[in-house]
Amino acid sequence: MVGLLKALVYGAGGMAVVGLAALVALQERLVYVPVLPGLARAYSITPSRLRLVYEDVWLRASDGVRLHSWFLRHSPTCLGPTILFFQENAGNIAHRLECVRLMMQRLQCNVFMLSYRGYGESEGFPSQSGITKDAQAALDHLVQRKDIDTSRIVIFGRSLGGAVGAVLAKNNPDKVSALILENTFTSILDMAGIMLPFLRWFIGGSSSKGPKLLNCVVRSPWSTLDVVAEVKQPILFLSGLQDELVPPSHMKMLYDKAIENNRNCRFVDFPSGMHMDTWISGGDRYWRTIQLFLDQYAPEVQSCDASCASEIADDEPASRG
Repeated sequence: MVGLLKALVYGAGGMAVVGLAALVALQERLVYVPVLPGLARAYSITPSRLRLVYEDVWLRASDGVRLHSWFLRHSPTCLGPTILFFQENAGNIAHRLECVRLMMQRLQCNVFMLSYRGYGESEGFPSQSGITKDAQAALDHLVQRKDIDTSRIVIFGRSLGGAVGAVLAKNNPDKVSALILENTFTSILDMAGIMLPFLRWFIGGSSSKGPKLLNCVVRSPWSTLDVVAEVKQPILFLSGLQDELVPPSHMKMLYDKAIENNRNCRFVDFPSGMHMDTWISGGDRYWRTIQLFLDQYAPEVQSCDASCASEIADDEPASRG
């Protein structure tokens, strides 16, 4: 009987070790989802389908990885602010075009959409260190452009994109005017315990009280809670209170951490906002909130004349307003 119990204990222990080893080895495949299930990796549409004026931009990250992106121009006669848009985790930039179309209409801005390495038409494989290089390459490209107002570059990041954007803003205080975070997590370490509850005993972010035994083997921790404490630029936090993926408490924790050292922070919540649709369910209030933030922290140097009217076709659908 004792031998049987020992065998069961050793077997269970062995399975746990194997399982944890698999999680460590395959962690990037668990963290990053470049292709949505059942869909191709290729872009399903391009901006021209929505009658948006754009150019394909190819970049090289500092480690040589070739990256694809879209620069979408609002109007040739008005520079406007330029939003450096960092997407959520799953899918590619084509899946965000409807949101960006409305963003350009409502905010009268240019938008630069980067495909992280391993996403869309970009080469390579995603990782925190790699995507951090990708984001820097995108910003370096923007500050060298002659056709935008480089004093009005604003980062917008949703979910994973917020973690990416926070790191970029922290590292470039003189190149980025402001930062907008939407439904972003405190860290991947904290999210691991939410998605796989048994991991709470082994992994956790700076706010976790667990032993954090395996934190050292996590290659993409994206510890946004620690990063926002060092961001000097103004930050707007947009939180959907019905977020089914990232607990809304994460956004409040990020705000509370940031405002300790940065008084130019604003937190706005949207009662019906879910993880992916806060920009829809938030309606006019969502876009007005961002516009007021841009007016305050990325104001235009001189007013545009009537020719600055949007070149984006068609009026916005009522269901998106």
